[in-house]
Amino acid sequence: MIGSVRGEVLDRHGTELLVEVAGVGYRLQVTPAVAAAVATGEEAFLHVHHHRREDAEVLYGFGTIEDRRVFETLIGTHGVGPALGLAILSVHDPAALGEAVATDDVAALCLVPGVGRKTAARLLVELKSRLTPATVEVAERPGAAANGAGASVRSDVREALAGLGYGGEEIGRVLAELPEADDSGELLREALRLLAAA
Repeated sequence: MIGSVRGEVLDRHGTELLVEVAGVGYRLQVTPAVAAAVATGEEAFLHVHHHRREDAEVLYGFGTIEDRRVFETLIGTHGVGPALGLAILSVHDPAALGEAVATDDVAALCLVPGVGRKTAARLLVELKSRLTPATVEVAERPGAAANGAGASVRSDVREALAGLGYGGEEIGRVLAELPEADDSGELLREALRLLAAA
């Protein structure tokens, strides 16, 4: 069972990396964020989930051990395979996913390609017991009131960006970068600035 790899990135093709370790090249499936963070010729260290099926063995690489643990929690959930688990982590980092589960944010899971409202609602129910604070660190948002006002502001921004035609991956990435704010207009302007700079 392979738990991690450290070596030179020989090739990067979309979200697949070829990492050479002691003369052996390992092909790893990663999220777009992990793929963008490494360059060919550089050394990379990735936490690995070694997934075995009857017809194949696939390695999934993650930048942090928390990402790998959340991925393993996701694929242990009914109806979530490795492809969907990786798609969810491509849109939401562990903290954002934990927050979506804690606040029953169906719309957040609908940002994942291929996940509709019915599937998102089912996933939220199933992940409630699996994605606990012990599994993923859900950051307390200083601006969020007890009634979930902070989550509501971010939800407004997410819906506005979706209405403007941005994709789930773009929205998930920019929401993770946004500072805390109580004003959805201010947060939306910052989100648009970040998207324009990308």
